[in-house]
Amino acid sequence: MIERYLTITLQPDWKSALRAAARAAKADTYQGEVLNFETPAQFFGQLTEKRWDIVRSAQGKGDLPVRELARIVDRDVKRVHQDVGILTELGLLERTESGGVSCPYTSMHIDMYLKAA
Repeated sequence: MIERYLTITLQPDWKSALRAAARAAKADTYQGEVLNFETPAQFFGQLTEKRWDIVRSAQGKGDLPVRELARIVDRDVKRVHQDVGILTELGLLERTESGGVSCPYTSMHIDMYLKAA
């Protein structure tokens, strides 16, 4: 099984990001996966501290029931379930056949460059 890794980028030009992802997809070897946000506000609005807690707690643990994940992060099951839904939509977590979730990435890198306007 290939170890998967994710690069999170902040790039307002989503067309360039899409073209770069298409070039990487044509490579013979695994190039990793990319999740792009167009603005810092979009990034920080989706990936809050509590959601990062969930991702970090799930990383490397395999299949976890949502209740167990809520216990690990010491949060209400309902709120964790909502956050898991958002993280699944973003692709940071994946649903498993047993109904739980897992974080498929062995490593993640955030590539963020902020420049004065």
